[in-house]
Amino acid sequence: MKLNTLSPADGARAERKRVGRGIGSGLGKTAGRGHKGSFARSGKGKIKAGFEGGQMPMKKRMPKVGFRSKLKLDTAEVLTYQLEKLDITDIDFAALRAAKLVPATAKQAKIVKKGDLTKKFVLKGVLATAGAKAAIEAAGGSVE
Repeated sequence: MKLNTLSPADGARAERKRVGRGIGSGLGKTAGRGHKGSFARSGKGKIKAGFEGGQMPMKKRMPKVGFRSKLKLDTAEVLTYQLEKLDITDIDFAALRAAKLVPATAKQAKIVKKGDLTKKFVLKGVLATAGAKAAIEAAGGSVE
């Protein structure tokens, strides 16, 4: 076998269809689009994902389960092991934002326990879970 004798396997590559090129081609006149309707028009052949021809879509027929808090979108989670890396002891929302632990879109922050705390921190105006609060107080800090 030589490079100049290589060719694709039979049936691996198909000729492209040249539609709308006369009656003799077999794809003339309507060019394989049928008669009228949205699929016959240019740029109108797509249907939105989930559209079921006007019938109530499956995603709307199914019962909604659970509760999705809008507040969750505005609250950023900060883990306790991330606090260990900070070199400040008084922590408030502005300090967390300055340390880039909280995104710009967040309106409040909540400290969540993950990892160990050895430093002493004073939280002001920041939410904390019960576990995080206990860990901060065990390390000698306080939550205001």
